[in-house]
This record gives sequence, structure tokens and C-alpha cells, in this order.
Amino acid sequence: MSDFDLVLKCWGPVEADYTGTGGEVLTRLFKEHPETQKLFPKFVGISQGDLAGNAAVAAHGATVLKKLAELLRAKGDHAAVLKPLATTHANTHKIPLVNFKLITEVLVKVMAERAGLDGAGQAALKRVMEVVIGDIDKYYKEIGYAG
Repeated sequence: MSDFDLVLKCWGPVEADYTGTGGEVLTRLFKEHPETQKLFPKFVGISQGDLAGNAAVAAHGATVLKKLAELLRAKGDHAAVLKPLATTHANTHKIPLVNFKLITEVLVKVMAERAGLDGAGQAALKRVMEVVIGDIDKYYKEIGYAG
């Protein structure tokens, strides 16, 4: 079974609750790595205690997970999805590459807890994200962004 398939077999609970799971991912990202919250101008004023359950945070988390679903379903043939994402994250949002690694750490934990992603699935998700982040890095270099 491919890494993509290992992750996708546990994707059902995520897909059933993109908003709840996405909110959990971003809330934990901001709590575990508070510096990342500053990269989201609309979330800067939200206190740590108010992150969980914040509708805007959850909605953005859902957007992140839906994009991740597109990447997973592309099974490595993801240039059409990833290049525009990398371009906006470089040119508009100015997101350093390390932040994709940080959200991956959180995503693996949340997927294990909420979707039953086992050890093999967690390792598969890490490998998938290494490829995705490597490709983002290539696009960043093409654009000239040193993130």
C-alpha cells in the first residue's frame, strides 16, 4: 500500500469533520508553537485561551485540511495543486518553510488521536509531507523566496 493510501484509509473522520479537526490542528499549532500565530494576521489578537472553538480558526483549519486532501488524492502528481499554494504562501503570506514542518508534526498527532492513524500511517504521513515540503521548497527557490 502506498504512503498516500495508508493516510487516506484514515481520512474519513477528518473529512467528516473538517472544521473540528482543522480547528484542532491550528489551535494546537498556535499553542505548541506560539510564534506561528503571528503569521496569520487575522488570528494575532486571539488569546491562547480563546483559540479552541474560534470559528475563524476552525474555518481556516478546514481550508488547510481540504487542500491537504487534494494533495493526498493526487498521490504525488500534485504540481497543479501545490505550485499555486507555494506561490501565494511565498509572495502573499510570506510563510517560512519551517512552518510546514511544524504543522506536519501537529497534524500527525491530531490524525493519530482523531482518525486512528497508526504508527505505519503516521510514518507514511511524515514521508508524504517531506515530499510536499521538498516540492514547496523547489517552488520557493524558483520564485526567489528564501523562506
